[in-house]
Amino acid sequence: MAETFFTTVRVRYQETDQMGVVYHSNYLVWFEVGRTALIRELGLSYGGLEKKGIILPVIEANCQYKSPARFEDVVRIETSIGELSPAKIRFNYRAVRETDDKLLASGHTLHMWVNREMKPLNLKRKWPDVYEVLQEPFSAQS
Repeated sequence: MAETFFTTVRVRYQETDQMGVVYHSNYLVWFEVGRTALIRELGLSYGGLEKKGIILPVIEANCQYKSPARFEDVVRIETSIGELSPAKIRFNYRAVRETDDKLLASGHTLHMWVNREMKPLNLKRKWPDVYEVLQEPFSAQS
C-alpha cells in the first residue's frame, strides 16, 4: 500500500449550491489540491516539473460521492500514488470530513507524462531522479 499524504480545505460558501451542499465539481479541484500537496511534500513542485519540460495532463478522472460536505466543513484530502509507470501516474483520493471522519468522496485521476509539445515521454529514462522520488512513497509498505 502506498504512503498517504494529507492536506485540508475549508468549504467556502461559493463552493456550495442552493441546497447548501458542495457542488460536485469542487471535489476534483480538491483532488488537485491534494495532488499538488503530495508532490510538494516529496520535494518537487508542478512549476519545477514544468521547467524541466515535464507536463502532467489528466487523461482520466473519477469521483464517487458518498456523503455531502457543507459550508465551513473542514475536509481532509488523503492522497496516495496508486500506480506509477514510466508513461503514467495514478493518484488515489479520499475526501473525509475532519469532525467525524465521514467519507465524503473517493476517486482517482490518471495522468500521462508528456513534454511541452504534448508528446509522451518515458519519465524513468528522461528524468530518473524525478521517477525515483515518486517511486519511494509508491513502494512504501504499511
